Amino acid sequence: MTIDITSLSALRLSEAVRKGEISAEASLNAYFARIEWLEPTVKAFLAVTKDSALDQARLLDRKRQKGEKLGALAGVPVALKDNIQLKDVETTCGSKILKGHIAAYDATVTRRLKESDAVIIGKTNLDEFAMGSSTENSAFQKTTNPWDSACVPGGSSGGSAAAAAARLCAFSLGSDTGGSIRQPAAFCGVVGLKPTYGMVSRYGLVAFASSLDQIGPFTRTVEDSALALSVIGGHDPLDSTS
Repeated sequence: MTIDITSLSALRLSEAVRKGEISAEASLNAYFARIEWLEPTVKAFLAVTKDSALDQARLLDRKRQKGEKLGALAGVPVALKDNIQLKDVETTCGSKILKGHIAAYDATVTRRLKESDAVIIGKTNLDEFAMGSSTENSAFQKTTNPWDSACVPGGSSGGSAAAAAARLCAFSLGSDTGGSIRQPAAFCGVVGLKPTYGMVSRYGLVAFASSLDQIGPFTRTVEDSALALSVIGGHDPLDSTS
């Protein structure tokens, strides 16, 4: 029986990669094929980091072949809202003001994902500077709802919600200040978690309102949401409110 890799939960996919049932490279290629098919309609991504992601996947496969232990998110493709820093990749916050700004460091959540052997596959669209509720206010493109392209995906984390719902990534991260995870999760029919304030470090998140901003996951199952939170959560000395 042929396995549809993109239909697997993040938990099941990571288990399969660690056991050698699926290679990390095969996981990435399945998702990139789906992005190539659906992204022209959904328009969830502002950047797809295909080359670096495949390099990371091949490195994970070599580690597994050598018998080295892999992390909790081994080979799991993850997308980041484009207000979360990913080193050496442009961070625009959906604004032409920041076009050309290359992140000099990883956000804490990005670093923790990498340390768990997740593979970052791209940056997702958002309302400009996360100020909006439909992802129609990006300076670059309008994201559509993957269930009905005539509808909006919600916002401001609409690109992350749409990417998760369309299975363009195993899960994604967004940010919530006044509903920007919860509302698009509802619009797109996925699990959106706004963590307790201080549970997830905001270091490397471009601020909207620092007393309210929170980073959280979009997943297709509650179990995956718990898995994602177990990786990105926890105290961080780089965030004084952590």
